[in-house]
Parts: sequence; structure tokens; C-alpha cells
Amino acid sequence: MKKTLALLTLAAALAAPMAAQAHRAWMAPAYTVLSGDDGWVSFDAGMSNGVFIPDHNAMRLNGLVITAPDGSAAQAENLMQGRYRSTFDLHLTQNGTYKIANVMNGFMASYMLDGEQKRWRGAAADFPAAIPAGATDVRATKTSNRIETFVTLNNPTDTVFAPTNEGLEMIPVTHPTDLVAGEAATFKLLKDGQPAGNLEVTVARGGLRYRDNPEESTVTTGADGTFSVTWPEAGMYWLNASARSEGQGDQPGSSAQYVAVVEVLP
Repeated sequence: MKKTLALLTLAAALAAPMAAQAHRAWMAPAYTVLSGDDGWVSFDAGMSNGVFIPDHNAMRLNGLVITAPDGSAAQAENLMQGRYRSTFDLHLTQNGTYKIANVMNGFMASYMLDGEQKRWRGAAADFPAAIPAGATDVRATKTSNRIETFVTLNNPTDTVFAPTNEGLEMIPVTHPTDLVAGEAATFKLLKDGQPAGNLEVTVARGGLRYRDNPEESTVTTGADGTFSVTWPEAGMYWLNASARSEGQGDQPGSSAQYVAVVEVLP
């Protein structure tokens, strides 16, 4: 079991830049609300001990998907990966809200064959046929990892919040680019399209380098997947939730991670 957990941890770290162990993944826009005929937003993305502090690793952006307000795909520009952070720009040409997501889904398995532990990674459609005959102690996990942030040009819109029904996703009740310090905001978590109840959500404010208080809290989703946060201060916030389930027989388990970065204005 320990070897299996080590495998899953390593594979998740290699496959997707999610919040794991001491290091937290984040993708932060320079700002989230713009006005005018068009606009540009720069983004930083990394893995670090403190959120929004580029001091550990740059985030790989192989799964970057940007959805424009009309539902079409938008493209990142000037993408670059440095030692401690990745950066890119987004040209906003449509009025409304954009969703910027880094998504990585995968499938992994471990098994025993001839007294040795083997590992396999591939597409879910190839399991269990890809596992050799005679394999024992087969443990399979479907992984779904998602980091999101949102920016709005002029008036906020809701088109980009349609769920994909895969892994953990956040459906805003309060619009994520309309957050104000001292006011409560409500969101809803789904897992594979269904309400994700009884999940812990970690909420952490940026700027830890300049204060002693980490200003981190945890809230729990209700049976309908909703949770509320009252923002104590303005700033950039990091929200994180995870969900795991064990497989049974030929049915694989699942490991889902979700991160959202939102800006709270004064």
C-alpha cells in the first residue's frame, strides 16, 4: 500500500501541477477586472511553499485551456517558462468573463507480476486490457487535476462556467470577478457533475511574505456542494479542494484536485 501511495503521489506530481504536500500550485492574473474596448492581462504560474511566491518550481502549462465569453477557445501569447515561474499574456477582445484553466487528466495503475511491482500509465479506455494476464494486486486510479482563474472585460458573464462533468469543478453562485472584502461569496463544487458534499476547502490569502499571520482558513461544503467565504481583506486568494475514492475490483479509484485563484477588491 505504501508503494502504491508513493506511485500515485509521484505520478500526480509529474502529470499535473496541482497542490500537493508542502508545495502549492497557483496561476495568478495581474488583475481580474478590466474595462474598455479590449485589454491585456499577464499571468504568473508556479509551485511554491507560500501561494503566489515563485520560489520552488515553474508550472508546466501543457494543459492550458482558455475559454472566451462566447465559449470559443482563446490563445495565450508570449508564453515562457522560467526556473521558478511560467508566464503568459492574454489579449481580451470580447466583453465578458474568460476562464483560464490548466487541466491534466490521466489514468495510472500498479500491479504485481512475477514477484515485482509494475507500473502503467495510459488512457482509461485501455484499462484493464493493458494489464498483463497473471497480474495481481491491481490498483488503478483515475486522476483529474484542474487549476482555474477568471478575468472579466467590462460586464461579467456566466457562459464559461458550464461544467465539463469531469473531476472537481467550481460553479460560482457569486461571480468570481465580483468579490468584495467584508462580503460573503458562495460557490458550489461538483465532482464528475454531481454535488461534492462534505469536502474541505482551504482558503489562503496572498502576501504571506509580508506578515506573520498566514490568514488561512478551512470551510466545508454542504450536501449540495456549496460553501461560503467572507473575505477578511482585499487581495488575491487561493482556494483548494481535493477528493479521493478507492477502487473496487475492476472499478478504478479516483483522485481529483481543484484550485481556484480569485481577486477580492476593497
